[in-house]
Formats: sequence, structure tokens, C-alpha cells
Amino acid sequence: MTPDEMETTGLNRRSLLQTAGASAAAAAFLADAVPAAQNPAALVQDRSSSIRLTGMRTYWIGPTVYVKLETNHGVVGWGEIKGVDPRVSVPLARSLYELIDGENPTRIEYLWQKLYRAHRDIRGGPFMIHTLAGLDIGLWDLAGKLWGTPIYRLLGGPCRDKIRVYHTAKAKKVPPPGIFGHSSNPSDISRIVASIRKAREDVGPDGTVMFDAHCALPPATLIQLAAELKPSELLFIEEPAVPGNIEVFKRLKAAINIPLASGERDRTIFEMLPYLEHRCLDILQPDCCHTGGITQMKKIATLAEVYQVPLAPHCTASWPGIAASLHATAATPLFLIHEFYPDNFGFIPRGMASMPFTMDKDGYIGLPPGPGLGVEVNETLIAEAAAKPQTYKWPGRTLPDGSIADY
Repeated sequence: MTPDEMETTGLNRRSLLQTAGASAAAAAFLADAVPAAQNPAALVQDRSSSIRLTGMRTYWIGPTVYVKLETNHGVVGWGEIKGVDPRVSVPLARSLYELIDGENPTRIEYLWQKLYRAHRDIRGGPFMIHTLAGLDIGLWDLAGKLWGTPIYRLLGGPCRDKIRVYHTAKAKKVPPPGIFGHSSNPSDISRIVASIRKAREDVGPDGTVMFDAHCALPPATLIQLAAELKPSELLFIEEPAVPGNIEVFKRLKAAINIPLASGERDRTIFEMLPYLEHRCLDILQPDCCHTGGITQMKKIATLAEVYQVPLAPHCTASWPGIAASLHATAATPLFLIHEFYPDNFGFIPRGMASMPFTMDKDGYIGLPPGPGLGVEVNETLIAEAAAKPQTYKWPGRTLPDGSIADY
């Protein structure tokens, strides 16, 4: 280095040190000059830094288990476990809670990973993921209440002003008229077609009709049915096949010109990915209570966005589960339509949990309110109902010959 360069370097270093010293002095002056009560830096308080989970309560009512997460700040979060035997999900929820007791509940992604990856041999599967979903929903509800905002604000904000739902006067889903064998006769196909055409008549040419195969129609029957319909007659065919073998979905996609939708029986991004990679579904239908909660549903939406596949969420939960799904949907860019049963077919008695909503003439509801889920929970009624003896009966179907059927 030449003498000139050394002198220049020295000047630069001196200038930098002088500037830094001046900045420090100015900061010290401002700190002294501005009263603490008016200093924005002194007013910033992260309430979440000291909040901790202190307890969990479970309430089993019918097919549903409500989860209440409690904290040392008095803020609570409610979640819902559905789609599994409550005799298993209740003790499993208590067991999983042991992993997060005393943790900061706003570290939702961290806690999800801690629960999911806690045991290398039992991660995934319906019992763990459905139960984990209830805890995840409770954590999001808690975080939204802590910060006084709807959950969708914590997910990046709303992507839409309202949410299209079914069943409404303008959108109907036709259920499968019975259980079918491994192929079908003309009378069977005609019966399904008549049901679809009746729904089309009800909603009009500008309305929406979907057909739920519900895994009750075997691939051969679906192919026969699709041959009798125009591709534009249905928004989609739901659950065209039993999950497990992607080759079946690929075969159906190659043979059917009507959009195919599925996903309610698939859990997490890991089970959704093959449908997208093999391009055998046009619409994904994750269920927030089945797939691991809001945390996973948001990831599934992002994954599907890469493949230009919209979501049409499956949802047969009560209000905590419904609200959780709606919040995730509000923050999802690619969205088609949302399943919506505010009375939940009577599975859960009225008055225990509710959320205000309005529906317009076109079948859209407003965004879910906040803070958190925006669900009002009557814990007294829930506790009274849960205190009564509860039972659970495994469902199942058989074909006319007595063999076991999918449904």
C-alpha cells in the first residue's frame, strides 16, 4: 500500500469512527431528551415473549372433541378434533399436549413440527394428524386473540372480500345415490344422471352443480357415468377413488373429461404432492381438521398454487373447524368454493359454539370475524354436554352380497 493509500484509508477509518461516535451520542441524547412515556422504542412490548401454555381441557361431545388451550396471560384458544374415534383422540391430545406444556403458544410452526416429529415411528396418519389439527387450530385462535386480529391477518391478509360456499340456492352437491358394485347397469347410471340434471334445473344455467362420488362408485362406474354427461355439466366430481394408489387416479383422469377433485382423506403436504406431480386432480379439497390444521392447509394452498390447482375445501366440522378453514381460505390466492354447513347436520347441539355470518343472494359469505377464529364458545353448555355419557360407533357399508364396500 502506497503512503497516499495509507493516508486515505486512515482518513476513511477516522471518518467512520467519528460518524459512529456522533450517532451513538445522538442516540444517547434522544434517549435522555424523550420521556420514556413518549419514546416509541420504550413503548414496544411483545406480550408473546412471556406468554406460556399452562393447561388444556378436552370436551368430548358426539363425534367431536373440543380442545381448550389455556395460558398464563388468561388468553385461551379453542380447537376441534373430528373424523377419528374420540376414545382415542382424547387421550392422544392429552399425551401430545405434554410436549408443548409451558411453551410459547405463538411459536405455532415450531410447535407443529415438535408434535409431528416427536416420534419417528408414529408421525403422520389420521389419528395423529386429526388430533394435531385440533391443537393447531387452538394455537392460531390464541395468537389472533393475543394480538386482537382475525387469523387471516396473521396469514398474510385476505386475498378476497367474500367466500363462495355451498350448499346454497345457486350451488348444490349431489350425493351418490347408494353403494355400487364394481361396475353398473344402465338403470344405475340413469339414476345418477337424473339426480345431477335435477340439481342443474334447481340452480339454473348460471348455477353450480357438483357430484360427490364419495369413493362409493368404483372406477368403471365413474367412467360409465362421465360418458353420459357433458364436461360442462359439473363443476367437478368429488372423491373419484379411494386414496392409496395414484395409478387409479391417473387412469380416471385419462378417461374422464369432467374436472376431478379430492383431498379430504389426505393429510399434510406430503400426501397432497403426488396428485399434483402426476396431474391427476384439477381441484384439491383439504379438510382443515383432517390435514393438520391451519398451518398445513396454508402450505397445501401454496403447493397447489405452483401447479395452478385451486382449493375447494372439504368441511363438515362445527364452528371452530368451519372458522379455521374459512380463515385459511381467506388468505389463499387460488380458491374455487367452500363446503359450508353452519348447522353441521345436527352433530353438535345449537348454542355451544357460533359465529356470525351473512350470505348474499349469490351464495357468498363474508370473511370470518376476529379476533382469532371469531367463534363465540359457550363453555358452560359444552361442559354440561361433555359430562353426559358419550358413545362412538364405527361406520361401515356392505354390498348386497354381504361383502365390504367403500363409501
